[in-house]
Amino acid sequence: MAIVSRRTLLAAGLGAALIPARGLAASAEPDKIMLQAPGGRAVEVWHWSPTGGRRGTMTFSHGAASAPWKYAKLLRPLAAAGYEIFAPLHVDSTDHPRTKEFAGLASWKARIEDMRALSAAIPAPRFVAAGHSYGALTALTQGGAEAAMPGGLTGVQRDPRAAAVVAFSPPGILPGFITAEGYATLATPALIQTGDRDVPLGGTDPAGWRGHLAAYEAAKPGGDRYALVLAGVDHYFGGEICRDMPGPAQTAQLAEATSLAQLFLQAHFARDAHARRALDLRRAETGPVRLARK
Repeated sequence: MAIVSRRTLLAAGLGAALIPARGLAASAEPDKIMLQAPGGRAVEVWHWSPTGGRRGTMTFSHGAASAPWKYAKLLRPLAAAGYEIFAPLHVDSTDHPRTKEFAGLASWKARIEDMRALSAAIPAPRFVAAGHSYGALTALTQGGAEAAMPGGLTGVQRDPRAAAVVAFSPPGILPGFITAEGYATLATPALIQTGDRDVPLGGTDPAGWRGHLAAYEAAKPGGDRYALVLAGVDHYFGGEICRDMPGPAQTAQLAEATSLAQLFLQAHFARDAHARRALDLRRAETGPVRLARK
């Protein structure tokens, strides 16, 4: 698949084409890279270089109507921890110039195409699939969960190189789109996060946040799946990620979530036995940080 830089169409090898326009120097600010999806559709990818010792590669899928740069407070610490991050701007983003052309499940088809194009362009032998909300579902399907396959696409949604999943507030069961049976096919270690104020928009049940743990509840035991529940946390960490909200900002809770995500990845992506023991010591059924494993 051809890859386009910010200035010219590059027909060279995929690894070479993924070099950001201003080089590989470590920076807290992202570069932008252009890929091509089927039909020649341009896919803008935001790229954070690791600013610490390199630990691996991560793809990140943003929430519905959002955009990669709206997750800087989440992604910068992960880049500082050593992860090279590639985050596409999906067509359902209100910042995407063609968003009106992709109503309904057309945006889901485009998301799958985006992640396939990105996977084809990443030279890493294995990577972390991460995302928030709609993007968390995208990441979970990369890790083996099976959502509805949109018309016009064939093959499987799982990416065999996705070795671990970090899913911030994925959707619950959505009949006709993602079922408990679909979530049960998750095949990788996963950290699945929500908060006790993460009630779906329009929801009236104060316990509705529990639906975000559907992927954890449905996953088969014994696969190193973790459920992280943070007290006082809503879907947007008080406006710290995804979109501007009136707040107050849940800055400390976001830092806690990011720290635990790093520990999870060290344990189950880097396969560090010491980190795994440290992560299991954080398990708790009560308190401001609740962590469970199955």
